[in-house]
Parts: sequence; structure tokens; C-alpha cells
Amino acid sequence: MKTPVAIIGATGYTGVELARLLIHHPQVEIVSVTSQSKSGLTYSQCFPAFKNKLNLELEKLNPDLIAKKAKIIFLCLPHHESAETAKKFLDLGCKVIDLSADFRLSAAEVYEAWYGPHRSQELLKEAVYGLPELHREQIKKARLVANPGCYPTSCILGLAPLVKKKAIDLKSIHCDSKSGVSGAGRKTDPSILFCEVNEGVKAYKVGNHRHTPEIEQEISRLAGESVVLSFTPHLIPMDRGILSTLYAQPFQKTDSKSLHQLYQEFYKDEPFVRLCPLGEFPDTRNVKMTNYCDIGVYYDDRTGRVIIV
Repeated sequence: MKTPVAIIGATGYTGVELARLLIHHPQVEIVSVTSQSKSGLTYSQCFPAFKNKLNLELEKLNPDLIAKKAKIIFLCLPHHESAETAKKFLDLGCKVIDLSADFRLSAAEVYEAWYGPHRSQELLKEAVYGLPELHREQIKKARLVANPGCYPTSCILGLAPLVKKKAIDLKSIHCDSKSGVSGAGRKTDPSILFCEVNEGVKAYKVGNHRHTPEIEQEISRLAGESVVLSFTPHLIPMDRGILSTLYAQPFQKTDSKSLHQLYQEFYKDEPFVRLCPLGEFPDTRNVKMTNYCDIGVYYDDRTGRVIIV
């Protein structure tokens, strides 16, 4: 028996990627896809790659009707819109997986400092941060799951083994990340047009990117204390993919082999985290269009720093 699911906001980059994953999921049936701007068209008309795979007609958002046929609702809506829509579906008895940032931060005051007013604050404490490598058991029982952000996924998975073991100085963490252009979403914005990004690399939102508190929240949970870290994102001229290089100062001198063994043990039961062989490092081409996060580790004996990619 397959679980019936709906994708709300199915025509953005997030919705399309989600549809691609779900049509191949053996336990899922997509029963509803919505779009305010393209309602009335079939999904495969908008995205010919889905021909004979997903031919559902795109609907306007109507929670009462959708809740009658879907048990799990995936929200691929902009921030703020998701908060209100999630509450409607939860009240109708559905489980919700939200792909916006609306439920990733558990403290309302932190959310509002970075995103503005929150429209369903009462749900923040209930939402589970949806990174299964850290919160699998809570996710299984949750009725509201906050899908992690893109940059935070790379930074949190890269740092988690060291933080959990209390092996690094938490004040020394710096996350240097590069993202493809689709991370900005499917919208008209001159700054992400092909001619504006091709043949250039630039840092942006230096010191004030909205994903910073999300990374800090999860690292703080692992550490058992409040953590403030540096996070610098960069835009690179490719369509998709993220590469993060993470630096920290260990409390004790170590070596790359010991570091590698620590990561091997931490992720030994995680099917989507792959540790590169010692001395090798990730290439975004090897994870594109997959669920995988590849990790490479190195101890720089000259500077006494650990470097995680």
C-alpha cells in the first residue's frame, strides 16, 4: 500500500526536484500537485521530462480537498506562506514536511530576527529538524518536519562527528561554502541571470546569511552549549551543487587517519553519507542528482587545524 502525498508549490526548483525523487520512491504515490500560476496544465506539460511519469493536472491550493486524498503534505512554498499553510493541513489531520525555512528554527525570536514575523509560532516547538542522520527517531514520530536548508546540511554533516566528540574548539569553526545558482530559487532576478554569474565567483551576504542561525542551532544541540560560528557563502557559475570547506582547531594534536576513523564510525550506518578514501575529497559532479553527501577529511599538521570538505 503506497502512501498518498501532495506537493504544494510543485513548479519551483524545490518542487520539481521533490517530484523527481518521489516518482521513484517505492512506497509513495503522488496524488496532488499544486501551482497558483500554472493550474489547469498537466505537470508533464510544464516539465516534459515527466511525460508518462507524472501527468496530474496542477491544482489551485485547496487544503480541504487535498487533505481528503493525501496523508503527507510536502510544502514547497516561500517563507511565511508555508507557516500558515502548514497549520491548515495539520488541523485537517495530515502530516507535513515543510521545505521552506519556516520551521527550521525552534526559537521564535531567532526566526523573527532573520526572517521577520512568524505566522504560526505555536508550532515551532513541535517541529522536528529533518536531518535523519541526527534526528531519525524524532522524525518517525513527528507530524511536522522541517526539511533542512542546503548550506546547513553540508556544514552540519561535516562538523557533527567532531562536535559530538567534543574534539574541537567551538569558537574556531569557520564554514566556507559555494553554491550553484539554483539555490536562489526559480525566479526572475538580474543578479542570477546567466550573463551575470557566468565566468565569475563572488561571496554574498557575508556575515548575515539566513542559514547561519540554522547551522548554529544544530551544532549547539550537538555540543550541548551555545555555539557562534563564521559562515561565508559564495555563488559559483554552475546550476546546482554545494561544496563546503570547514575549518576548526582541535583540542589535541591528531592525524588524518584518526580523523578518518572517527568519521567512518560516526556514519557507518548512514546510507546517504559517503566518506571519501583517505587523501581524497568530494567533487560536486559525483553527487549531482543523488541523495549523497560525500565527505573528505584532513588534518593539517603545519597549522594544527582540521579541514573537512
